[in-house]
Amino acid sequence: MATSTVLLTDTERDQLLCDILNRELVCALGCTEPIAVAYAAALARETLGVEPERLRVACSGNIIKNVKSVAVPNSGGMHGIEAAALLGAIGGDASSALEVLESVGEGDLARTRELLATPGVCEVSLAEHVPNLYIQVVAQADEHTAEVVIAEHHTNIVVRALDGVAQEGSLEAAQRCIDVADTVHEQDSQLSLDLIMDFARYGDISAAREALERQIRLNTAISDEGLTNPWGAQVGKTLLASRSEDASCRARARAAAGSDARMNGCSMPVVIVCGSGNQGITACMPVVEYARKLGVSHDGLLRALALSDLVAVHVKSYIGALSAFCGVVTAACGAGAAITWMAGGTREQVGATVVNTLGNVGGIVCDGAKSSCAAKISAAVDAAILGHDMAMVGRSFHAGEGLVQETVEETIASMGYVGRVGMQPTDVEILNLMIGKTRV
Repeated sequence: MATSTVLLTDTERDQLLCDILNRELVCALGCTEPIAVAYAAALARETLGVEPERLRVACSGNIIKNVKSVAVPNSGGMHGIEAAALLGAIGGDASSALEVLESVGEGDLARTRELLATPGVCEVSLAEHVPNLYIQVVAQADEHTAEVVIAEHHTNIVVRALDGVAQEGSLEAAQRCIDVADTVHEQDSQLSLDLIMDFARYGDISAAREALERQIRLNTAISDEGLTNPWGAQVGKTLLASRSEDASCRARARAAAGSDARMNGCSMPVVIVCGSGNQGITACMPVVEYARKLGVSHDGLLRALALSDLVAVHVKSYIGALSAFCGVVTAACGAGAAITWMAGGTREQVGATVVNTLGNVGGIVCDGAKSSCAAKISAAVDAAILGHDMAMVGRSFHAGEGLVQETVEETIASMGYVGRVGMQPTDVEILNLMIGKTRV
């Protein structure tokens, strides 16, 4: 993907980037992959008009990988695609999108457990030759069939149909999902680091202010929860106990703690970026912590956070929604860039921070959503802070060293190509190991 060279007026720039922020910074309850499955199933139930007698769910490998080990939110500890789909179909509120399971009750949980124990009610299969983010739910009852396909983005409804008649989207669009790669949102192709920094420094961020404020509020709350209670492997609590007076350690702990909680079934909502709660937390919490350390004003924090989120979107747009490339690295690039920007770094130093981060931890593999995601967040944020520290004293990795190219934009594209194309075979083998198809 080549970055667009179209020149924008300041007003056009501000509208474009605020639109991207408002598109990206939405609330989600728990890990976004099981939630997307539940959302698709809730839509299928709504389309069918009655409780399904049978569900068939076909998902891309990356969806299966990210749902396998993580707790379905508000499920009482249930795991897996079957649980997510059935709970969404039984008690989900499709109008709530990625908060679809927020209102489920005890009766819904009991009914879901009953159906999980009934053979043949929910069948799950691997969908091949589809985008990395792909979910198809077919619900049947009373001789009627509803079909929902979500692809490329967690709430992107490609088709919603009843008895073969499309009520939203089109059956042709669903068919085109076969043998196609993830697409890049047209808005994202216009991003560049310079454009983002101009917006952060001079732009009118008011149209995205509410979304940014919500990101700080909700992601801080789940970080507090992860630091207070024993969620998962307690990576955040472990970090904070080791060096609580060190800002860089607190930044890692705050980000990791949010993941500790959400990866292990905490029902608190988060604000996502790049379709991921972990990435939304990673792009946010280190920036909040360093704003406090540096004495940055609240408006300065909001602008830095906008920069962080947009850099994450920019880097991730080269890779695609889901891949074997761990997305928290792209979010950490955003956090590191924002920290350098808040510290008074130049454009060159902000760019060097991104290059230093990618040159260090670019290529951490994603082996599904689970407790260790919090540790990967810690490692990525640590690399971003090191990248910031190096950049502020004029040190960086140079072109020709591994995947580092002549410019920051070329380096981002280079790393994105590896994540999108080069790591596809890795993704297949990770999935084969996780589902037991490959034995070692």
